[in-house]
Amino acid sequence: MSTRRRRPVKKINKNMKKKLAVLFSLVVLALVGLVARITYINATSGSKYRKQVLSQAQQKYENQTLPAKRGDIYDRNGNILATSNKVYNVILDCLEVNKDEDSVEPTIKALVEVLGLDEEEMRKLLNDDSTKSSQYQIVKKQISMDDKKAFESYENPGDDSELSAAQKKERSKVTGVWFEEDYLRSYPFNETACDTIGFTLSRDVADAGLEGYYNATLTGVDGRQYGYINNNSDVEQTIIEPTDGKSIETSLDLGLQQIVEKYVNTFEEKMGAKNVGVIIEDPKTGEILAMDGGDRYDLNNPRDLSNVYSESEIAAMNDEETVDALNGMWSNFCVTDAYEPGSVVKPIVMSSALEMGAISETDNFVCDGGQSFGAEGATTFIKCAVWPDAHGTEALSDVIANSCNDGMMQIAAKMGKDNFLKTQSTFNFGTRTGIDLPNEGSGVIHTSETMGETELACSAFGQGYTLTMIQEINAMCSVINGGYYYQPHLVTRIKDSSGGIVKTISPTLMKQTISEKISADIRSYMAASVDHGTSRTSKVQGYSSGGKTGTAEKLPRGNGKYLVSFIGFAPVDDPALVIYVVVDEPNVEDQASSTYAQYIAQGILSEALPYLNVQPDEAEDGEVPTTELWDIFKGISDSATGSATDGQKEAISNEDVPSPPEDASEDEDTEDNNDMQSDGLTNEEAGLE
Repeated sequence: MSTRRRRPVKKINKNMKKKLAVLFSLVVLALVGLVARITYINATSGSKYRKQVLSQAQQKYENQTLPAKRGDIYDRNGNILATSNKVYNVILDCLEVNKDEDSVEPTIKALVEVLGLDEEEMRKLLNDDSTKSSQYQIVKKQISMDDKKAFESYENPGDDSELSAAQKKERSKVTGVWFEEDYLRSYPFNETACDTIGFTLSRDVADAGLEGYYNATLTGVDGRQYGYINNNSDVEQTIIEPTDGKSIETSLDLGLQQIVEKYVNTFEEKMGAKNVGVIIEDPKTGEILAMDGGDRYDLNNPRDLSNVYSESEIAAMNDEETVDALNGMWSNFCVTDAYEPGSVVKPIVMSSALEMGAISETDNFVCDGGQSFGAEGATTFIKCAVWPDAHGTEALSDVIANSCNDGMMQIAAKMGKDNFLKTQSTFNFGTRTGIDLPNEGSGVIHTSETMGETELACSAFGQGYTLTMIQEINAMCSVINGGYYYQPHLVTRIKDSSGGIVKTISPTLMKQTISEKISADIRSYMAASVDHGTSRTSKVQGYSSGGKTGTAEKLPRGNGKYLVSFIGFAPVDDPALVIYVVVDEPNVEDQASSTYAQYIAQGILSEALPYLNVQPDEAEDGEVPTTELWDIFKGISDSATGSATDGQKEAISNEDVPSPPEDASEDEDTEDNNDMQSDGLTNEEAGLE
């Protein structure tokens, strides 16, 4: 039996222990030496190095702003109309770069190649006595996250990079460049609803549109990240987190807005006018569903005048002219501008005359072509549109359908000036409506002292005083919705940065202007205007509708310039919307025809009613007849010149119509007191829910 030799285990274990002991001793000695060295350095130069490190740390943290995100703007369906995207400012620390000569060229090369900066400008910043020691130079503003990542990848290409060792070494020398967070306001739909949305002049400054009116709501509170060296030479760092702004949800419907702008754009391209304005409002709530207030411009580049002026016109402008042109382009005609409205006010006047008992539903009026005012030998004759012809005997519905000035002048005389002025006050003419948009105009109306019999007569058909589009459509909503006057508004909800609802803005009932019975009568009179009167061009097949035309002669009388308009609603018995279209000086020889405004309204309604799921109430056997639109809306441009009238005489020059009274408040700041202060009721409080 064989035997094995045992290994000398104990001997080996002793040798290993000796080796470990030696190694441990060496490590301890090294640590002792390192501690001693650190202690020595700290004792002799610690203050110097500590302050140097802390000074470098402060470059980034001292007094650094943490920007707050501005709140978003949404339409009623959740589409984002305005938002803020994170961007970055590129900061160059010249002092840090200049500490190492080997870092200068690699840093300049990185800034030029990756961020597209000018090499000469970068060298100047690093060499100029005024900037070479600066630790904060903004060399490029608002770059994207992708650009930031591209620069960071250039600085640190990673171990798996195919760059050579020399290239990696060069890039490792890039220093003194860091990125400061900021936010850039953007508008996904560019020029859509530009006059209503508005834009920011800087991250937290705005004075146009919803951006301006709700600036305090949308603007957040910036945070702060900063540090300082305390008495113990330690960095004390404090971070105050930013508070993002609140978002607003509006009553605007993006799809409806695009329909409106489609027809306005086509009209402008094919025919044109001094200005075109369109408002669509929900008569049951006062909510604005769409608003198009004039010149179109890109909200992402609001200082670009090229949509309105030619290159030569822009080049010829001096600074003052440029500012005037920009302010004109940014102005919202629907809210700011006041004008003589013309006959679109006739249903409003008639409804008040009925409400106060000055006339009754069974009254008839005889139109003989006009009315004379003043003493014998010094009379003023105000004509009806059909003069030298006459409408003859008319019921109230005929007065509206025929747009008879003579009949309306007789109605105003029955009211008397005091009651007429009371009517204007009831419907908020001469007073701001309080819509939540800045720079609202108020228009100017007569007083008891300035209104004579001629002024009273002409006011009955909308001449001799001024109002705004929002005043007219809001008053008309009251006339056809049962008599309920709501404050017009755009914002329906305010949300915090997490999407929680902070405030719900309910429809606010301000007053009842007329009875529901009279409201129903007026709707039937306006329906007659569409069926066989001056509003028949607005007809959309398959839907009952009511309307009223307006053809206002501008000052000076007799110059051939007119502001033409149309206001309408559908369906007749239960209006889902009210539309108001104004065409200021259509680009045709004979401007005195509301047909142009009617055609625009007809085109919009032909798409808007189905879009809003309003069911046709005049379909025969379930079939909805096709609406024949104006030729220019069908791509036929030959019809874009000349008159679009169909033989219906709508207006005649009345050179004796008095001018509106002077506006005593012309010099007042329209931004002040823009809200109509009132203790209005909600629908629920009024029992209308």
